[in-house]
Amino acid sequence: MKLSGGVEWALHCCVVLTAASEPVPAARLAELHDVSPSYMAKQLQALSRAGLVRSTQGKTGGYVITRDAGEITLLDVVQAVEGASPAFVCTEIRQRGPFATPAEQCTKPCPVARAMGTADAAWRAALAGITIADLVASVESDSGPEALPGIGSWLTAGPGPH
Repeated sequence: MKLSGGVEWALHCCVVLTAASEPVPAARLAELHDVSPSYMAKQLQALSRAGLVRSTQGKTGGYVITRDAGEITLLDVVQAVEGASPAFVCTEIRQRGPFATPAEQCTKPCPVARAMGTADAAWRAALAGITIADLVASVESDSGPEALPGIGSWLTAGPGPH
């Protein structure tokens, strides 16, 4: 299964927004992640449409996370960016070709569709079982407890040398 790079950027944004004490401009998030501001804005808009972040306008405007990090799952973010459609879509190829099964005999999904559906459900369940708070804890474990607060300070300090 291949996800767009937007999922990675969106997940990183959700993690770092937990450390921000005030709204963070999209351009600042783009600078942090070394990605184009327009690309970052697209991911943030997807998160905003899903209700995972909210934008505020004005001089001190930017993005804030809308829920506790423990209430936002990786599945929420993946679906915000990629949509909720299953990864596999059966096209009923068993009904084609010289040995085609008549449509009236296809009363349940074929073994391939069932297996792929089971795999998709397991993948979604795994993503639903991991929260942004879990990622925050992993960042703190890997990079130390000062990493995210330092990023949060940088994000809200405004442009300029740091």
